[in-house]
This record gives sequence, structure tokens and C-alpha cells, in this order.
Amino acid sequence: MSEKLSRKSILFIALFSLAGEIAWAVENQYYNVFLYNVISPNPIYISIMVAVTTTVGTIATIIMGSYSDVIGKRKPLLLYGFILWAITTAIFPLSAFFTFVSVGFAVFLAIFFDSVMTFFGGTAKNAGVNSYITDITTLNNRSKAVGVGQMMTLVALLIVYGASGFLINLFGYYIFFYIIGALVGVFGIIAGIYMEEPDSIEPLEVSTWEHIRNTFKKENFSDYRNFIMVLLVICVWQIGLNTFFPFILIYLQHNIGLSIEISSIVVFIAILASIIFSYPIGALTDKLGRKKVTLIAVLFFSFSVFLFGLASELIFLLLTGIMWLFGYTSLSIATFSWIKDLYPDTGRGQFSGYWNLFAGTIPMVIGAPLGGWLATQFGFEKVIDGRLAQVPGSTMFIVGAIIILLTLIPLIFAKEFKKEPKKGDVKAPPLDKF
Repeated sequence: MSEKLSRKSILFIALFSLAGEIAWAVENQYYNVFLYNVISPNPIYISIMVAVTTTVGTIATIIMGSYSDVIGKRKPLLLYGFILWAITTAIFPLSAFFTFVSVGFAVFLAIFFDSVMTFFGGTAKNAGVNSYITDITTLNNRSKAVGVGQMMTLVALLIVYGASGFLINLFGYYIFFYIIGALVGVFGIIAGIYMEEPDSIEPLEVSTWEHIRNTFKKENFSDYRNFIMVLLVICVWQIGLNTFFPFILIYLQHNIGLSIEISSIVVFIAILASIIFSYPIGALTDKLGRKKVTLIAVLFFSFSVFLFGLASELIFLLLTGIMWLFGYTSLSIATFSWIKDLYPDTGRGQFSGYWNLFAGTIPMVIGAPLGGWLATQFGFEKVIDGRLAQVPGSTMFIVGAIIILLTLIPLIFAKEFKKEPKKGDVKAPPLDKF
């Protein structure tokens, strides 16, 4: 495999990542804002929705990623996954039409629609794109590829946060979600049609269920200790992130007092600054090593989030926002490259699911409810559009910063590869071995 990423590979990584991250950016923030502003201003409902949907996403990633490993193909997951993901992204706001039945029923439908959307997102992005990137890269260029993906994550956030406030005010939430669904479909489907299957994967002579079951055999599991340790590194800092991130726009709008447009612009500017550094950070991570960059990024990210929680003036919110997004970007590139280095060659799709479990599900199940609890216990009540609402306070940023700092504990015990394993060697036993 070439050590240099081809232009075509970079283009497909960029298109898939952009499509997926546009959908995730809206799901992670504006689904929450819609639920809070339109259906019910209760942070606990957001916490429940986040916890349920991320569990669905992980299950989808493990099962569909394993299926992709077994058939030896990524294209079906990517092409059909993005088609269905685009459609289900657009239908979420229909849940609000059922508030005439009851608020509880509308909340239930919102969670259900989000879960369906997340199933196809887990299939297309978490299983399909993540395993595809691992398939076409090596230890020496993987961080650059992840850097491209992370750059598209930030571009997606830039598009969403830059345009969302104005689109929502101009057209309303419904048209906004339809536009987002269309963008996801256009970018994802174009890349899915023209991509080529990676030549590094072959079909496995096992069923999908056998492929999953083999992972948990004692003979295999003992060889994944370092993989699990790096997953714990990712899990801890993601718990810290999810303690405050699902509520950040609500915090800026209803606590700090910024409009939805200005709140979006604050995040927009911080993201724009971070985009510039994404690819260089990837190159630096390949050069310095995953562990060293992770250590520096953890310290910087934690400190920046702490400062953001203390800021109240617009200029300081912008500066500290740029700082913590830079720390987040650095930490994402370093740790996500690191975990991909440890995927077994015959289980990249399935192991993308375990990555999603520790990078998404567990952090959201723990972090989002913790953030919701902090919002209700240390926030304040406020009347919004004639309804009594619970507004988050800055405590969630302080707690999030402390949790991020705890990443140093598993980081001490995690190890990284210094060179690509020789041909014939395996990083972990093949999952169809037994």
C-alpha cells in the first residue's frame, strides 16, 4: 500500500466525512435545540434522547460493520447508508406535529425518529467511513487521513453553525432540516457512487454473528488489552466533552443572553480558526507520535474548557472557544488515529463499533445525563415563550474540564505502535481464526 494518500482517496474521505458530519452536527445540537425550544424546555428529555440514540448507533455500527467485514465490501454500507440517512435526517421535526396528543408523545416520537436516523448514521459513517479510512491508510499516513476527516468535521460544523441560525429564522426549523437532509444526500451519494472498494479486504468464511462472537472468545480478548486501554483514553475525554457540549447553544442563548444567530456565530468563528490547524496537526501526530500529542492536547483542552466556563463577555467566549476547539481537534486526531492503528485487519468494520461504544455511547450515556443533572441542580429557572424552563449554568464546563483531565490516568498505561507491522504480522488475531 502506498505511503502517500492519492487525491482520489482524499476526495472521497472529504466527501464522506463532510456528509456524515453535517448530519451529526445537526443531530448533536439542533435536534436538542428543537426539542427544547419547540416541544419541551426540559434538559432531562435531551439527556434521555442522547442516551437512547447513541446506544442505537453503537449497536448499528457493530452489527453493520461486522456484516461489512464478512462480505468484504464497504460500498453497500456507504451508498445505501447515506441515502437512508439523508431521508431520515429530514423527518425528525415531524415529531412536533403530535404535541396535540401530548408533549410526552411528541418527545417519544422525537426520540424514535432520532433513533432511526442514528441507525443509518451508525451504518454509513461510524461503520462505513471509519473502516474505509483504515482500509486505505497505513500507520505512517493515517493521521493525515484522519486530519482530513477532522477538517471536514469542522467544515461541517462551520456550515451548520454559520448558516443554521439565519436559516431557522428565515425559513423555520422544518425547512432547515430538509435542507440539511439534502446536503447529506448529495455529498454522500456522489462519493458512494464513484468510490472503489478497498483492495485490502476480502470476504470472511464466517457469518456476521460468528464474526461478532469470536471477538469475545478468551483467546482473542486477551490480545486486545492495549486496544481497550486506548478506548478508555477516548472514553474519558469524551465523557468530559458530553457533559457540556449537548447544552452549549442553549447555554449561550438562554444563560449568556446571546441570540441564536450570535450563539451560532461564536461557535462558527471558533471552528473556523480550528480548521486551519487540522491537517498540520495530523502531520505532527504522525511525526511526534499519538501518545505525546494526546498528553499535550488533554492538558490544553481541559484548561480551555475551564476558562470557557468562566467567560461571560463575547470576546472571551470567542477566545476560549477557539482554544478548546483547538484542543478538541488535536485530541480527536491523535486518539482516533491511535485506535485505528490497533484494529485487527479482519475486523475493521466491527471494531469501528467498539470505538463508537467508547467514543459515543458510554460518554453520552454518562456525560449527557450528568450535564442535564448539573443544568437542573446548578442552573436557574426562566420563563421562555410563556413556559417555565430550566437553564444550564457554567458548572457543567468546570466539571467537564475536571473529567477531561482524568484522561491522564488510562493514558499512562496505553502503548502505541512506532512502526507498521511487517507483512504477515497481525496486531491482534484474525477474528475468523477460531
